[in-house]
Amino acid sequence: MRSVAVTPEGDHIRWVELPGQEPPRVYVHGLGATSPAYFTEVAVDPRLAGRRSLLIDLLGHGISDRPTTFDYTLESHADALAAALTQAGVEGAELIAHSMGGSVAIVLAARHPRLVSRLVLIDANLDPIRRAPGSSGSSGIAFYTEEEFARGGGWEEVRDRVGAHWWSTMRLAGREALHRSALHLIRGSVPTMRELLLDLRIPRAFLLPEADGPLPGADALTESGVSVVAIPDCGHNIMLDNPEAFVKATAAALAER
Repeated sequence: MRSVAVTPEGDHIRWVELPGQEPPRVYVHGLGATSPAYFTEVAVDPRLAGRRSLLIDLLGHGISDRPTTFDYTLESHADALAAALTQAGVEGAELIAHSMGGSVAIVLAARHPRLVSRLVLIDANLDPIRRAPGSSGSSGIAFYTEEEFARGGGWEEVRDRVGAHWWSTMRLAGREALHRSALHLIRGSVPTMRELLLDLRIPRAFLLPEADGPLPGADALTESGVSVVAIPDCGHNIMLDNPEAFVKATAAALAER
């Protein structure tokens, strides 16, 4: 495990690193998740192995620190990640990023272009969404006030909704971190993540579950050079539900020029 301070208060981002050749690959998890748990199996697959690979946890999540003074906006997440990557000597990385991590990766590529040479986004959030009571995702978490979630019954209610698999990593996240991250994820960035993605001039791919049907706005994404790939036999956690198809699609996306 490796660690660097990324805030003036000394809060640390941590990651598991697999040795290999440059340029590096950086794996970024989604809301309430952790990169080593979600990506190790696919990162060591022979079709993706051989690169220096950082399975990194965003602030507030997994093995990273959980500061309560951090605001956890997408921009702040991206800047903290940029600080960690810079101190790790990373430049021109290929980012493989899931869900909220994909949103952070888009903002990172827009704000810190020297750090990112390519994006593979896994069912990432591209647009703002509404709060939704009873949802187990970001819209349900953000429905509570921070006080209700962190010190009222919200934490326990979400625990009971998300199921044992997601809770196994969600329980590692700071309560304030989880709520603020969810709130800012549904609010999105300005410009939106979709608008930023359309404007990027690096190779980009977007993987989504085939069962979800066509990706909204896919034509505009394709016209801007984004490769949109539907993956069969999976849900939102594509790399866990169908690792074989995920590795095949990701390797193909990383090989595109």
